[in-house]
Amino acid sequence: MKFLSVRDLRGNSARVWRELAGEKEMIVTSNGRPVALLAAVEEDGVEQALLMWRQARATRAVADIQRESVRNRTDSVSMDEINAEIRKSRQERRKRAA
Repeated sequence: MKFLSVRDLRGNSARVWRELAGEKEMIVTSNGRPVALLAAVEEDGVEQALLMWRQARATRAVADIQRESVRNRTDSVSMDEINAEIRKSRQERRKRAA
């Protein structure tokens, strides 16, 4: 996979767009750190590419939440404890609304 800087993208965008078709993906960096992914798509595949990208992001978000839960030791909370917390939160919200 090819890496290019924001400066390269800005200064040589025509070359980048030409190369993207062959590379398929490129990582854009800023100060040496990855900040974006450029991915080639075909005109008739844009919706499918967006759907797949969104699914991948959602999967990563769930994995991040699960890791955070393990780190905070909340991964073993029972459904009864969860429901009690929900009830408590709803009661507090009702009190504030009243």
